[in-house]
Amino acid sequence: MDWIGLGIIVAKIVFFLLVGFTAAGYVMNLAERKISAFMQDRLGPNRVGFWGLLQPVADIIKLFFKEDVVTDRASKVIYFVAPMIIAFTALSALAVIPLTDVLTFFGRGMAIQIANLNVGILFIFAIASLGTYGAVLSGWAGNSKYSFLGGLRSSAQMISYEVSMGLSIIGILMIFESLRLNDIILGQSPLLWGFLPKWGIVVQPLAFIIFLTAAFAETNRVPFDLQEADAELVAGFHTEFSNSMKFGMFFMAEYINMFTSSAVIVILFFGGWQIPGISTAEIVSFFISLGASEFFASLFTILLQLGVTFAKIAFFMFLFVWVRWTIPRFRYDQLMNLGWKGLLPLAILNILATGLVMVII
Repeated sequence: MDWIGLGIIVAKIVFFLLVGFTAAGYVMNLAERKISAFMQDRLGPNRVGFWGLLQPVADIIKLFFKEDVVTDRASKVIYFVAPMIIAFTALSALAVIPLTDVLTFFGRGMAIQIANLNVGILFIFAIASLGTYGAVLSGWAGNSKYSFLGGLRSSAQMISYEVSMGLSIIGILMIFESLRLNDIILGQSPLLWGFLPKWGIVVQPLAFIIFLTAAFAETNRVPFDLQEADAELVAGFHTEFSNSMKFGMFFMAEYINMFTSSAVIVILFFGGWQIPGISTAEIVSFFISLGASEFFASLFTILLQLGVTFAKIAFFMFLFVWVRWTIPRFRYDQLMNLGWKGLLPLAILNILATGLVMVII
């Protein structure tokens, strides 16, 4: 057995788990509160820790010690399993996200990615689809009308927008001719007309708009959080879940899904880790020219690419927060009309237009 290779895989898994839990449990928890407070001209958390920086930590500790109340009418096994399904699927999707290019360390090619699947984008869609079961089962297990309606809304919304989301990326796959996420990123490295990066948003602008809109619906964010519509369904499919770690799993999964959606948007439409016009080999050569060894040149390159990727992801996570506190929630009929009568025809039209342009050019 290759113990070194196994150790590298374990280290990558730990890294992605830390990224997922940190992004969900701390960074986005604090960022959402601070950004929303700024937009509403108030202070937000400013008491716990240093200027409120430890407020998310206090919230997590509080969730662990909250009493876990289970109603007598609940289906006990499904009630306990449903939050785990949502959290597990959210974390599993991170496995195929490439955060850096492949670089050589001690004769081994290594990237910050757990699994470089040749069907990476299909894996993400498959895992995201399974998350719907967690929401539906959560709504059913509580044996409450509010929860059940929230679960039904969740299944209808997920199906509606997953169709449009899946069709929106067909144009990207036609252009870059691969389902492997790394190949799609590398396919965006050329410059069009010598100055414009061949990013997905440049060659598929309509697909980007459709995918971004569907991503808001898939992550249950305003204006598409109809399955959690507070004014109508109390808290939707997790109404019967007390403020214990079961609720914490729903809370965490939403932010992890935001991170995954932002990462996929960056990979498909914004070149992933790439800096426009600069290849990985050129970055390594630059650090070597400064006197760094091959090992440190590769290390600095990985850190630089991680910074580029996280900066792009951070922008879209900020966009998720910005939209939530700017646009009001749709009615349910408006939500379904947008999905089936708006985004779906546009996605099909985009595929036809992409095929026509490719045949002509």
